[in-house]
Parts: sequence; structure tokens; C-alpha cells
Amino acid sequence: MVIDARQRNTALLVSGCFFMEMLDGTIVTTASPQIGRSLHVPAAEVGLVVTAYLLTLAVLIPLSGWLTRRFGNRVIFLTAIVVFTLASIGCASSGSLPELVAMRVLQGAGGAMMVPVGRTMVVSMAAKEDLLRITSFVVWPGLLAPVIAPLAGGLITTYASWHWLFLINVPLGVVAFIAAWRLVGHSGRADAPPPLDWAGVVLTCAGLGGLTYAAHLVSLPAPPPVQTAVFAVASAGLLAGSVWHLRRTPHPLLNLRTLRVDTFRVSQAGGSLYWLVCGAMPFLLPLLFQTQFGWSPVKSGAVTAFIFVGNVGIKPATTPLINRFGFRSLLLVSTVITAVVIAALGFTTAATPLPVIAALTLVSGVTRSSGMTVYSTVGYADMPPELVRDANTLLATSTQLAAGLSIAVATVALRIGSLFPGADSRTAYTVAFCLLALIALIAAAEALLMRREAGDSVRRPRAGVPARADRSG
Repeated sequence: MVIDARQRNTALLVSGCFFMEMLDGTIVTTASPQIGRSLHVPAAEVGLVVTAYLLTLAVLIPLSGWLTRRFGNRVIFLTAIVVFTLASIGCASSGSLPELVAMRVLQGAGGAMMVPVGRTMVVSMAAKEDLLRITSFVVWPGLLAPVIAPLAGGLITTYASWHWLFLINVPLGVVAFIAAWRLVGHSGRADAPPPLDWAGVVLTCAGLGGLTYAAHLVSLPAPPPVQTAVFAVASAGLLAGSVWHLRRTPHPLLNLRTLRVDTFRVSQAGGSLYWLVCGAMPFLLPLLFQTQFGWSPVKSGAVTAFIFVGNVGIKPATTPLINRFGFRSLLLVSTVITAVVIAALGFTTAATPLPVIAALTLVSGVTRSSGMTVYSTVGYADMPPELVRDANTLLATSTQLAAGLSIAVATVALRIGSLFPGADSRTAYTVAFCLLALIALIAAAEALLMRREAGDSVRRPRAGVPARADRSG
């Protein structure tokens, strides 16, 4: 079966929405001083603008699956785009920090519905043999956003004003709404939607929100120890209670039964770890370049953007590589090389030739793109059609949680590095990069648990090469 124009355009529409959502999660950080001056508050308090957005995403994404069952894909997706766009206008027109934070909460509510629903539409409309290609359309734009956000934010705040960080969403939102109105049909609504799992809502959403806020506290220059510990412990308790509840209730908010599919379970575990690493790198690299190498923000942003070049450059080859070597092989190579490259970047210095640093950054972009394409596709390969929506909601939740925790993980890694005897600031970065490399190796070890034939049902082997026999039964 060939992907038709409607399927391709829908996938590109969702990828654009994914890009907007991920970009808005980090681009504001660059403009904190300017926003603080404009709203007459300390720049440190502007961190609430980022935290409010990430918190709302974490809390509301689990609800997206139930909402689509209740109201249908078209209604929820169009509503999400409208809410996100109007909230962006509200952010730009805010005259105080509380008003801006409130608008960011509303913007996060739109994003929480927009991308998970869109990804469900893309996956559910694709035949298994087309799943790999159509999923790759959605994945890589979201990986680019955290990479280009620092440079884009710097350019916008330097040559315009912080208001344009949000106003750029308006024309994009209008185009997305028009495209969605034409492309998204009246489908995806259940005849008899299950009742909302209120206990699951309270336990899961409060736990995810609390954990995201604890991660924000950890990332602060001076985390309040008691408050951080209380939120971390309480959140862990709520999430443990949530897992216990979700495994026993007949209509759970998040269907953990999807984890019985081994490819999805492995991709969830390893994918979450890999997302932590991918999210931490665009945060740590500019810090390393500017604070240790003495580079300017423009030079730092330009070299970090080589991750973007690697992402884009490998894109046409990802599907042929998976078709040729299989999901498991490419995932092992991607995660191991990611670990090696990250560790190597940790040992670079200001005296390291610029082409070497740029090449390492480029390779990290290549492997993160190929690795995340595998993680985002193979989990659906063996998923029964009736569980695809549930699997997508769980995937969106775990992905957002990993993205929200990534900066905290990077911050903790730096602090661990600074605790080494006789460690200076440069040693702290070396240790931090090595710890991230270790996390990538854990993901590689998780990939070893994947069956060799995992995902073969969605591969298209080369002409003349017979497909492997189905070993599922």
C-alpha cells in the first residue's frame, strides 16, 4: 500500500504541531531577562513561565485519549489548535507575570490535546507496511525544536521583542487550523465511550505534575531541600498508587495492559531513557561552550545547531536503514554511538579543533534521530488496532515526562560531577557528559532485550531478500 497525499499531509500537519509544542517548551528560557524587565519582576521568577507550560502538558496529556473517545479526533484536534493559538496571543499581550503564567497554562492545555490526538490519527490511518515512513514524518521535527530554540530565542529577542516568541505561533496556528479542517474527518469517536477514570485522573495527573515540579526545583541554582524532597516523595507515592490502580480498574485513564506487547514495553523503557539524554544535550552543550570554552552565544548556538543538521541529514536514510538492517540492529548502533559521542564531547576543551567538535555534534544528531525514529515506530508494530489509541496516550505521557525531567537530570549530573574530590567546573562537565553516556548505554542494554525480528511486520525488505517468517505463533 502507498501512502496517499491525505495521509502524508496529515502527518506533516501533526509534525508541525509537534514542533510548535516542543519549541514553546524551551524557547522562552533565552528571553527570561527581557521578559523580567518588561514585566518588572526578577528574571529568576520567569522560570515559572516554562514550568507552568511543562506542568500543564504533564498533567493533561493522559486525558487526551479519553477526550477523543468522548468527542472524536476532529473536534478535539481543532479545539486544541484554537486554544493553543489564542493562548499564544494571550501570552504576547500579557502585562504581568501572573497573567503570562495563566496564559501559558492555557497554552499547555492546547498542546496536551494537540499532539497526542494528532499522532493517534496518523498511526491509526496507516497500514502496517507504511507505519515506518509515516511515523518518521512526525518524529524528527519534535527533535529539532529543543536544538534550535536557544538560537531562535536569541535572534528573536535581539532583533525584535519577547512578544514575538509567542506571536510566531499565530500564523502557524491559522495555517494548521485550515489544514486540519480540510484533512481531519469525523472519525475516532466511540459509540459508547467508557466512563472517565476519576481516581486515575487524580493519582496520575497529580503524580506527573508533582514530579515535573520537583524536577523544576532540582534545576534551580539553589533548590529548596525540604520542598524538593516533599514534592519528589509525594509524587513517587502518587504514581505508585496510580500504577496499582491502573492495573486493576476496567477502564483505566492510561491502559498499562499495552505494556504486555513486548516491543512496546521495551521501546517505552529504553525510549524514556533515550529521551532524557536527547533532551539534556541541547541544554548542556551551550552551557559547556559558553561557560567553559568562552564562546559567544551565536557561536555556541551555531555549533549546537549541527545536531539539527544531523537530524535532517539522516532523515532520508532512516527508513532504508531500518528496512535493510532491522529495528533492533539500528537501535543498538544508534544508542551505543550516542553514548560514545556524548562521552567524547565531555572530554573536549577550548583547544579541541572546531571541526572535531562540530563533527561529534553532527554525529550525535544523526544517531538521536535514527534512535528516536525506531523507538517511535517499533512499539506500534505488534500493537493490536484496538489498543493503538491507548498505546499512543501512554507514549505521549512518557515522552513528555522524560522531556520535562531532562534538564533536571542534566543539572543533577553537573552537581554530581562537582562533588568529585579536587573537581573544578570543567571536570564537572566531563562527569556530567559521561553520566549521560551511561544512561544511553542502559538504553542500549534495554535494546538487547528486543527480539531480533521485532517490527519485521512493518519493514519492507530489499528486493530479492525474503522477509523473515512470522514467529509470533
